[in-house]
Amino acid sequence: MSYVTSPYAPRARRVAVNLVIKEGWSAAAAARHAGVHRSTVGRWLKKAARLNSRHTFLYNESARPKHPAGCLDPRVVAQIIVLRRTLRRCAPVIHFHLQELGIPVSLSSVQRTLRRRGLTKPRSKWARFRPSMPRPRVEHPGDLVQTDTVHYMWPDGRRAYLYTVVDVCSRWAYVEYHERVLPDIATAVILRAQDKAGFTFRMVQSDNGPEYSKWFTDRLLAGGIASRHSRVRRPNDNAHIERFNRTVQEECFGGLRPQVATAGRILSDWLRYYNESRLHLGIMTTPARIVAKVLT
Repeated sequence: MSYVTSPYAPRARRVAVNLVIKEGWSAAAAARHAGVHRSTVGRWLKKAARLNSRHTFLYNESARPKHPAGCLDPRVVAQIIVLRRTLRRCAPVIHFHLQELGIPVSLSSVQRTLRRRGLTKPRSKWARFRPSMPRPRVEHPGDLVQTDTVHYMWPDGRRAYLYTVVDVCSRWAYVEYHERVLPDIATAVILRAQDKAGFTFRMVQSDNGPEYSKWFTDRLLAGGIASRHSRVRRPNDNAHIERFNRTVQEECFGGLRPQVATAGRILSDWLRYYNESRLHLGIMTTPARIVAKVLT
């Protein structure tokens, strides 16, 4: 069957076939009517007979060869599937075990086999490429600032969020209460935190939440602040902010949900205590004292 891209071709083929089957035309007459060779109509008739239907359109078949040269031995494919289901590991690990078993196969062939058999998780169409940014060496306040969002939900479905910010060097912290989670709010929180801190943020590290999207990254970059993201499902990459999130929930709100009317005042008073008076166990001093050494 000739390969064409016209969306009307499948219907035109069915019309030509029906002229032969229903109207009693000859294949040559139907071919002249359709403007194709009679052997083409013959192939359409054979395809219609395989479909066993007088109403199904005759669509294009794949041009992919049924038995391409250089395809993997079925026994190798079976071994790949067995190792995948037994070990539940990724393609490089399976490829390593195949090499140990003396089975010559490339890593790309293993990956392709797993993908074709549906044994790998497909890449999300929403995933976006984010260039890898090396983690900076933290020697001064602002070298690396971590940020995150704490989510709250009420029984009636209402939501609230704490946007938290922590400087890794000095442990200086900043928190804001909001009722929506948006990239522009996350960006504004970082910029206000920088003004409040009094020192420059050189790099901000966040997780992969929707509020820390490409828009968030671009806006920070426009303000002279680089950004990087932690690895997916690796909360230890943001260990400082994760620990601070627990502290603010336990010490500031006593494990309860913050209320709209009082959250701002409570956070302001508690942040003053946290940054200026509370002894931080990790640095055995207060964040304000370390920041003061840099600003003086």
